[in-house]
Amino acid sequence: MLESLFVVGGSVLTLFLLMSVGFLFGRMGLLSGDTLSQVSRILLYVVTPCIMLTSFEVERTAENQAQLLAALAAMAGLYVAYMLLSQVLFPRAGEAHQGIMRFAAVYGNAGFMGLPLIQSVMGDEAMMVAVVGLGIFNAVSWTQGRALIGGRKELSLKKLALNPGIIGFVGGLLLYFTGWRFPGPLDSAVAYLGSLNTPLAMVVIGGQMAQADLVKVFSTRKLYLVSAVKLLAVPMLTALALLPFRPDPVIYVAAVILAGCPTAGATSLFAQSMGKDAALAAQQVTLSTLLCVVTLPVMASLAQLLI
Repeated sequence: MLESLFVVGGSVLTLFLLMSVGFLFGRMGLLSGDTLSQVSRILLYVVTPCIMLTSFEVERTAENQAQLLAALAAMAGLYVAYMLLSQVLFPRAGEAHQGIMRFAAVYGNAGFMGLPLIQSVMGDEAMMVAVVGLGIFNAVSWTQGRALIGGRKELSLKKLALNPGIIGFVGGLLLYFTGWRFPGPLDSAVAYLGSLNTPLAMVVIGGQMAQADLVKVFSTRKLYLVSAVKLLAVPMLTALALLPFRPDPVIYVAAVILAGCPTAGATSLFAQSMGKDAALAAQQVTLSTLLCVVTLPVMASLAQLLI
């Protein structure tokens, strides 16, 4: 386990070094909030769909098709469990913060943090499984997740259907099952854009962290409670829930890594768009991201040991 801990820890540290570039530029005033917002849109609307498309550009075999279907079943089952869990968390939290805390505790940064880490630790062969998890995350976070923060009035099938992550996921499945491929130059362009995900996402996360009030981040007790649930309880429950089914090791470890990712950046985006406490949401994203440098290597290494 110690060797695995060092491998995963090294990968997490590499991601944090990339984040430090964004953090330093943010602190120096070289990355404004508007710039980060614009780059985030590029990641969300262009880079994320591209990495989904390229991850499914593999020759379909009986083995990887079975793995894909197993991943779909496992991830869908897990997110049903996360949705149920979110309904009972933090019963004593005030109405103003309860929805944000519940969302932050079960929805992790699957795209900007999960995909780069899984690719770094497990290689390209695990990316199809990781993308399945991201696809399910997008579907659930834009429906039940939005309703957690803003109430049922925020449910929108139109927004779900037009979500770039969903479009990329469905497009990737079509490429996989039909065997169709983009023409050479277009395929290369899609691959190049997908490869931007890791460095660009880490720089954006670092820049976002630079804008947070670190004094409030480290002095707000409720943030530590939510972080403990997100970074420790949720991945542990995920590992224990999947273990009796003896899943494919790639699916198992990827699922635990995705479960142990820090709070999704969508928490603050949703809170802001719905007129909720966006500052609290941003502080939660920042604290959980900082703490995951310790928790993620432990959870990932534990998963590799258990399976």
